[in-house]
Amino acid sequence: MKGAKEIIKKELARVFNDKKLIVSLFIMPGILIIGMYYFIGQMQSAMINDLEKHISTVYIQNEPEGFKDILAENNFQADIKYLTEGEDLTEVKEGILNGDIDLLVVFDKGFLESINNYQSAEVIPEVKTYYNTSEDYSSNARSLFVTQILTVYQQELLTERFGDLNQLTVFQIDKDPESSVIVNNDKASGKAFGMLLPYLITFMLFQGAMALGVDAITGEKERGTMASMLLTPLKRSEIVVGKIISISILSSLSAVIYAVAMIFAMPLLMSGASSNSGEMALKFTLGQGAELLLILLALVYLYVAIIALASVLARTVKEASSYVAPMMIVVIAAGLITMFTGNSEKQLAMFAIPVYGSAISIQNILVGELTLAQFGMTVGGTVVLAIIITYLITKAFNSEKIMFNA
Repeated sequence: MKGAKEIIKKELARVFNDKKLIVSLFIMPGILIIGMYYFIGQMQSAMINDLEKHISTVYIQNEPEGFKDILAENNFQADIKYLTEGEDLTEVKEGILNGDIDLLVVFDKGFLESINNYQSAEVIPEVKTYYNTSEDYSSNARSLFVTQILTVYQQELLTERFGDLNQLTVFQIDKDPESSVIVNNDKASGKAFGMLLPYLITFMLFQGAMALGVDAITGEKERGTMASMLLTPLKRSEIVVGKIISISILSSLSAVIYAVAMIFAMPLLMSGASSNSGEMALKFTLGQGAELLLILLALVYLYVAIIALASVLARTVKEASSYVAPMMIVVIAAGLITMFTGNSEKQLAMFAIPVYGSAISIQNILVGELTLAQFGMTVGGTVVLAIIITYLITKAFNSEKIMFNA
């Protein structure tokens, strides 16, 4: 395998002696990932702050006697305008539709009288709210009005009717909700990371391998350097092994940078939506770290083999890219599926499905639930397919028609 070593040295030297390639392959992606996630987190935070600062415009028709006191007592912050009974609502509803008005609240005619004269449940007065679900200000105004005002008002009216409401309470559910939560914080953090990280890792690994693999094989065919290499005393099987190992090394380095950047950037993203994001952290045991490393290496080997086969069969870089594009869609789909499978139990055979099996195994590692059998099926299924493809690449390298674009 001396020839393979020479090929590996040549490919690594080609990349690491080119400063532009180092920046574009290893530095810029990490900076972009962290910057992108930080920017999204800041945008989320700004959106929440904007909703909190916004003064809603609320119209109320037929407000019951004493309702203004409820609004004042609960310090409801809004620009409130009152409408008299029978006043036309068309203009107000048009304002809600256009986003100029946030909320319209209409009490039934004789609202309090109906409640005070209550005899049976056949006629129950209604408070109707009109709002625009496509407008954030409108949805937020409705949510705040219901929780801060109407719910409180309803409790007061019930107290007036029945006296001490505790007499109507048979039992309470979770009087202290926080004390009811039993959670493993490490698993909760792993689950949060597991929603997105497996998809991003599988996708970016493929993207990194594609950028390197197509140029290393089809690019050399186009430039004519591959033909020169084939005429050397090197065995073609050694050239194949050298190419695959060198591209795998570079892709693995690229993947490590992507993964570290995402782990560092994920709390920045979450900080925009949660004040507890600072508690998020990924923790691995030594065994879990080793399992993750082997799964990623097997996946890199498979990706490189797939891209190398497409590159060998293609005559030009453009043609190779067109062959690889459908495979990227498959990789994206396999990664995305893991985001929506929830906690459903996966059959052991599913872990042997290349790419998909790797994604759900990474997900299980993040929550600390990957079994040895699942790990074995994942690595085994991935490596077996990669070996089959490597054999096909070797056969293709031995074909003069394919390698010389005859």
